[in-house]
Amino acid sequence: MKIDFTPSRRSTVGAEWELALVDRRTGELSSVAEKVLDAVRPDGEEEHPKIKQELLLNTIEVISGICDTIAEVKADLNTSLDTVHSVLDPLGVELFSAGSHPFSTWYQQKVTDKERYAKLIDRTQWWGRQMLIYGVHVHVGLDHRDKALPILDALLNYAPHLQALSASSPYWGAEDTGYASNRALMFQQLPTAGLPFQFGKWEELESYVDDMFTTGVIDHFSEIRWDVRPAPHFGTIEMRVCDGLPTLEEVGAISALTQCLVDDFSGRLDDGEILPTLPPWHVQENKWRAARYGVDAIVILDAAGNERLVTDDTYDLLNRLEPVARRLDCADELRSVETILRYGPSYLRQRAVAKAYNGSLRAVVASLIAEMREGTIPRA
Repeated sequence: MKIDFTPSRRSTVGAEWELALVDRRTGELSSVAEKVLDAVRPDGEEEHPKIKQELLLNTIEVISGICDTIAEVKADLNTSLDTVHSVLDPLGVELFSAGSHPFSTWYQQKVTDKERYAKLIDRTQWWGRQMLIYGVHVHVGLDHRDKALPILDALLNYAPHLQALSASSPYWGAEDTGYASNRALMFQQLPTAGLPFQFGKWEELESYVDDMFTTGVIDHFSEIRWDVRPAPHFGTIEMRVCDGLPTLEEVGAISALTQCLVDDFSGRLDDGEILPTLPPWHVQENKWRAARYGVDAIVILDAAGNERLVTDDTYDLLNRLEPVARRLDCADELRSVETILRYGPSYLRQRAVAKAYNGSLRAVVASLIAEMREGTIPRA
């Protein structure tokens, strides 16, 4: 099977942000996505170009256009948020984003009435119905197909860093799971989800996809739901490892870090460099450590088994990428990664709120709603 890759302008960027709809009074999930999508749909159009449906009726997704800078991505997403809030406010419904809802139960949620979603649930059954999770995806443009797989492999070295920074799903069914990102381990239960295979040549990817079609595993390339994947139609590499992020500032920070990493790798490939990779077993272990321990994870750095605290490695990474960020005009957004490290990713903030309010997970949801409205990481 031939897979055509449509090259993009190098390091253009876009983001997709999954958002939960919750009742303002109770904090429970609210299955009003169809009403929201109908209200925002432009006259004569089938759907809003940047506000989309998702698997569950308690979820919508806002997407940016193709942007040159992270500031443009944030402005684009914020415009969509304003549009959605204008519809939700009279309904008594709020938005938040986190890897999971702290206490709403999966078996009470309604699935969007679309054939592809019905097929997914029919095939995956209990695990598919469990997918009460939210994420952020970042696309970065590649100017040549042959960069896609080397950059995918190199990004896996930093997938635990991104996962730790974005971790926001410590609770599941009103219980503290003990994990920073329970979503990371939930999502990988779906067929073709989780960590990608590491192919040496584009033709190996084509052979894999052909086999997936032949054996009936997938009907479309988009059903390959890897944590990092090429998006041939868009001409991008897509980072999908991150939990839902509560604030626009965090979306900007994670998007900036992803854009800088990809641009750095792209330039190094242009210079003839072979990008560093990790053995698959180290990549797998790093994913588990970041999901379990978040910013306290000690990650494996290389095939020799050298290890380091993920936060220490992230600080050095930010320093190394600073010239790249200046060139891409996202230095301010990249510095917001340091703000996440200073004040804590969402999983730590959620646990702090629960502790302050005698274990109240309704207070946690209220704090997530407030963070979404404010748009910035709480500095306290």
